[in-house]
Amino acid sequence: MKRVLVIAAVAAGVLGVAAAAFSGPDLLDYYRFDKALNNHLEASQADGGAWPQLQESCFSCHGPRGQSRNGHYPALSGLPASYIEGQLRAFASEQRHSPTMGPLARSLTEGQIKLLAAYYARQAPAETASAPASAVLEERGKTAVQAHSCQACHGERLAGKDLAPRLAGQGEIYLANQLAAFKAGERRDPSGAMNGIAAALSNEDIPAVASYLSRIPTGHGHSANE
Repeated sequence: MKRVLVIAAVAAGVLGVAAAAFSGPDLLDYYRFDKALNNHLEASQADGGAWPQLQESCFSCHGPRGQSRNGHYPALSGLPASYIEGQLRAFASEQRHSPTMGPLARSLTEGQIKLLAAYYARQAPAETASAPASAVLEERGKTAVQAHSCQACHGERLAGKDLAPRLAGQGEIYLANQLAAFKAGERRDPSGAMNGIAAALSNEDIPAVASYLSRIPTGHGHSANE
């Protein structure tokens, strides 16, 4: 509520200056901006609850609404809620080690974990901007993904399901780092499946798989077999 009042006060001040200096179309544009700002705030509160919103603490790394634009960090938008809950608990218990996420996860209550998971699960995944890759690299990555039947756990479109995360459209650097961590045993999959798959990938396969997965459009009917 405080943030709404502060923003409203700033907007009112801007409008007051505009009214003194401008008229006609210019002033109309300021009113449109003010209306759009209010609509954005109302939509944000309806989606995430009253401010301060817990998910805002994740913004700097994972992007607005979990739509990460930084290839080093995973996009949380559209991930299965059960997967997010499981990873937060794993960070909290040090089953998955992270000097950043560990303390953050341990500060959350069970209710907050469920709130965050539900919030990010209902956000629409955003496309990740990637530079074009070579056709040879793309084909190598696609072949490896199909050979290891990644869609069996991660869904036909690799959009994630149950306890398996969305791979389609995730950051290329993040994907490569996680595959390397699974291969080296630095990250453990409770089922052992990901460690076994990653161990079977060569050092040349990993960047190819990461490149291919990062360029799969999110939510546009793309299948891992296409």
